[in-house]
Amino acid sequence: MKNLASSVHKQFDLSGKNIVVTGAGYGLGREMAIGLGAAGANVMIASRTDTYLMETMALIEKEGAKANYFAFDATDRESCGELINATMKSFGRLDVMVINHGIIAVDTPEKTSERDWNNVISTNLTSCFYCAQAAGKQMIKQREGGSIIMTSSNGSMVGFDGLSAYGASKGGVDQLCRQLSSEWGKYNIRVNTINPGYTKNPMSGRPTSTVTQEMEQEIKNKTPLQRRGELHEFVGPVIFLASEASSFVSGHTLTVDGGYCAR
Repeated sequence: MKNLASSVHKQFDLSGKNIVVTGAGYGLGREMAIGLGAAGANVMIASRTDTYLMETMALIEKEGAKANYFAFDATDRESCGELINATMKSFGRLDVMVINHGIIAVDTPEKTSERDWNNVISTNLTSCFYCAQAAGKQMIKQREGGSIIMTSSNGSMVGFDGLSAYGASKGGVDQLCRQLSSEWGKYNIRVNTINPGYTKNPMSGRPTSTVTQEMEQEIKNKTPLQRRGELHEFVGPVIFLASEASSFVSGHTLTVDGGYCAR
């Protein structure tokens, strides 16, 4: 039993792994980055804002992990490449890329503006490809494989009122995952998504002040576990997909939504 316990622990151990987490300034990205550091990884955190990144880095280092940060523009291909270059300068190798940044725009389909549509698609889908492309190139060059994890949404699987652009962007992320896993499997690069449901996590563009008590009750009624997810409940899934425990998992969409999509 001792040998089995040791083997299981080793599967989830991220000691010595070098991981990039985008959208790590706050919320879900911050929680994931701290959890990955606590599991033993060296973590490069990235987002637009230095101040938030410095706060996250301090929290990771408090767990005894090594961390660095890089402010970048995910919608700019060159900037995504610079993030990977900065990671190589800091850690010397890239093992895992967690692409977590994203925005949301809420409106009916007939009122969704061209600007909102383009912003959401650019930030959630196009920039996801830019980050994955930059990470994939480095992993291919290293010839040691790797894991790319994208944060998608259960909004890619079911329709939600007011989220036409968001749902379309996340549906694209799911298909990008399948496409990249198919093309990069020969390099031992695994690509998967984590698809959150309703979560206690403020997103850029989401008007939290409009969430009423009635709406909260409806969320509970439609979610089998009868609540929103907590940020810490995404740490286990991201560690699983980053670790050797998921060594034969690729092209998968891991729904973490309290059973919402099961109904």
